Amino acid sequence: MKQLVISDMHGCYEEFNKLVKKAKYEPEQDKLILLGDYVDRGQKSRQMVEQVMQLCNEWGVIALQGNHDDMFVSAINNDNEELDAQWLNNGGFQTVESYCGISFFEEGFEWEQYIKAKEFIRKHYQHHIDFLESLTLYHETDKYIFVHAGVNPFYEDWRNQPESDFIWIRDIFFNNKTGLDKTVVFGHTPCIHLHDREDIWFDPKGDKIGIDGACAYGLQLNLLEITEEGTYIEHCVRRGEIHD
Repeated sequence: MKQLVISDMHGCYEEFNKLVKKAKYEPEQDKLILLGDYVDRGQKSRQMVEQVMQLCNEWGVIALQGNHDDMFVSAINNDNEELDAQWLNNGGFQTVESYCGISFFEEGFEWEQYIKAKEFIRKHYQHHIDFLESLTLYHETDKYIFVHAGVNPFYEDWRNQPESDFIWIRDIFFNNKTGLDKTVVFGHTPCIHLHDREDIWFDPKGDKIGIDGACAYGLQLNLLEITEEGTYIEHCVRRGEIHD
């Protein structure tokens, strides 16, 4: 069984589908692991969430929660302007458009209209919200820890770290050795910030692999293939590269 790992799709629905096709994903025999951030910034968050749900239900795909998924859930489930502002300031507007349609805001983005949009999403897509809220924060195998953002190396047992670290941690994680005997595969921090390239980052310390290619920022969507022999193969699709 080969393992295929993707993170930070951010509504890049066409790129995601081209990428799994490019990697020759066979759901009957391969394990697909998604590290979160299915929504925000890209144009097709609704379609992306729908597909992730279908993949999980039909093929047992592993889907983890990312910080953007959490912000989406928190904003929709609560009437709290601070949560709303945090989400909207981090790409949430594109997600609202994806769920409600551009015509919903044809007269401009007004706060009252946004509140109506939240009500629309709750009424018609609560199953999406419930799904994203239910997602686990990490997936562990005998050789790997898969997580959205990373693990805090200053906890004796990383499983006991604050839940926010699983989806938000950055510098403390990737600037220090984890001290673990397993490799941590993560997204969240774009690879271009780790080694000045959008390609997958293999930490020289040997204990981390970062795979976020920053597709939502116009770069690329990465896929890490872990073969049955334990070797790595990189696949990618550039943003907008959706036709053969």
